Amino acid sequence: MVEQTKSEQAKTTDTTKKWYVVRAISGQEKKVKQYIEVEINRLGLSSFVSQILIPTEKIYQIRNGKKVSKERPFYSGYILIEASLVGEVPHVIKNITGVIGFLGETKGGLPVPMRLAEVNRILGTVDVLEGSDAQLNIPFIVGETVKVINGPFNGFTGTIEKVNEEKKKLEVMVKIFGRKTPLELGYMEVEKEG
Repeated sequence: MVEQTKSEQAKTTDTTKKWYVVRAISGQEKKVKQYIEVEINRLGLSSFVSQILIPTEKIYQIRNGKKVSKERPFYSGYILIEASLVGEVPHVIKNITGVIGFLGETKGGLPVPMRLAEVNRILGTVDVLEGSDAQLNIPFIVGETVKVINGPFNGFTGTIEKVNEEKKKLEVMVKIFGRKTPLELGYMEVEKEG
């Protein structure tokens, strides 16, 4: 008889699961996610928490002349949790090292679930970012001054004349021997001045 009520309870909690935003110490999102997972499993509350997500984006950086891809949180300091916040669950999550608290309407108030549209938008963004071949998160603007960091014109500075998002190319006007010369350069061959 007890077993049946437990499974019934699990069924009802499954339907009441909503997405919540947990604020965590910025830069420690991965650690906090692990702490939450370990604690939830240790206390046998995994039927109340179905997913813990850190929406991330892939960015490219140039390190020592090499292109390095790195993941960084899309929303720094925020973790998404799909859970049924009943009984001890919110208390357990709030008391985990690195957790600042739930995102709610009032300070110390009840956690406010996210609207489905918001969840879908965020999860859709994550899927798009994962599906695309790591976006180069370097928006260049026409008229901006950039420095060439690769190739035969390394060290030269110039002004962006055109931006080709599709090909990830820039047309940069560089002064070479006193004459303005247009160069076609890839995003990875230049860096912003300043």
